[in-house]
Amino acid sequence: MNKVVVTGLGIVSPLGNDVETFWNNIKNGVCGIDMITKFDTADYKVKVAAEVRDFDPRQYMEKADVLHSDIYTQFAVAAAEQAVKESGIIGTVEPERIGVYIGTGIGGIQTFMDEHTKLKEKGPRRVSPFFIPMMIANIASGTIAIRYQCKGPALPAVSACASGANAIGEAMRLIRHGYADALICGGSEATVNTLSAAGFPTMQALSFSEDPNAASLPFDKRRSGFVMGEGAGCLVLESEEHAKARGAKIYAELSGYGSTCDAYHMTAPHPEAEGGARAFADAWKESNIETDKIYINAHGTGTPMNDKCETLAIKKAFGEELARKALISSTKSMTGHMLGAAGAAEAVVSVLALTEGIAPPTIHLEEPDPECDLDYVPNNARKAGFDIALSSSLGFGGHNAVLAFKKVD
Repeated sequence: MNKVVVTGLGIVSPLGNDVETFWNNIKNGVCGIDMITKFDTADYKVKVAAEVRDFDPRQYMEKADVLHSDIYTQFAVAAAEQAVKESGIIGTVEPERIGVYIGTGIGGIQTFMDEHTKLKEKGPRRVSPFFIPMMIANIASGTIAIRYQCKGPALPAVSACASGANAIGEAMRLIRHGYADALICGGSEATVNTLSAAGFPTMQALSFSEDPNAASLPFDKRRSGFVMGEGAGCLVLESEEHAKARGAKIYAELSGYGSTCDAYHMTAPHPEAEGGARAFADAWKESNIETDKIYINAHGTGTPMNDKCETLAIKKAFGEELARKALISSTKSMTGHMLGAAGAAEAVVSVLALTEGIAPPTIHLEEPDPECDLDYVPNNARKAGFDIALSSSLGFGGHNAVLAFKKVD
């Protein structure tokens, strides 16, 4: 089987629209959560979100392409362009041997809302001929494939908050087993809008705090829900043999992937964390490493059940002693929950944490929950050498995905 390595990274996020800015803000514990500016929140319970700011799609796309694409696709294209440019992959691999896997939880929801408004107010003839291709969940993958003439598999992963991580993990398996030499993969989401702000609160899922610094509180006993975020993350993966042959910069090896389902509840995690624990254990076992120098980027949404169950999953997967030695953080304390993009953005964080030897902080962790009793790197980043970094993503429907990145020799 082929070893799979990371050779390019890209990001659009509430903490910056390039990898350097994003990573510096992550390390420094900058909060990307603020009052919502995209719509008037007077009639809404939710008042804060982690919005992408100062994003100009024209930096990456022609005007006509911008007009005919949903913002979630624009985010994806931008992150992909950054990763592809850094990797230098295009032109080094046959078109039939490179593919695109971009995950999303919801896809083009803003387009759906806009065209539905046209239908109700102006009638069916005013609905755009671009409505369907702008809305559908696979169109980010398709757009990127067209852009770079990637003629291998081009698919979305649609598994709620695990979508980005699943896209990366499934891309790894494609390369590992020889079906492709390289994949552009990640996740994208753009759901900070009125419909989402109405829908998520009725599920009791969102924080209603009006204080941006007391809204996303992973592992803190004051936590009351997640904060909506948005953006995109992207990685270029390729076989180690191919990367070394062309002299590419290699960040890390993607050494393990666990993908399970709780098969328990539409939205709640299993109280015994069985599925999450198996996903961690599978990624760890597949990595074939013995070390106690571990970084974990936790899903850490700040919902009461998630953080408690994830803590239990980590203990079950690694054992109590090893779990207590791991450095764990939830960067959702800074980025909010980027939904289908979260696993991809946090994969970027995990790769950089591994390569630089820095565990990002969980900010605003002031009152630890006694049921969340591991080392969550509260409030300040910590220098430490890691041999492996794991990133977990847990989605509605019981989807669990864990990625493991290992240092390269």
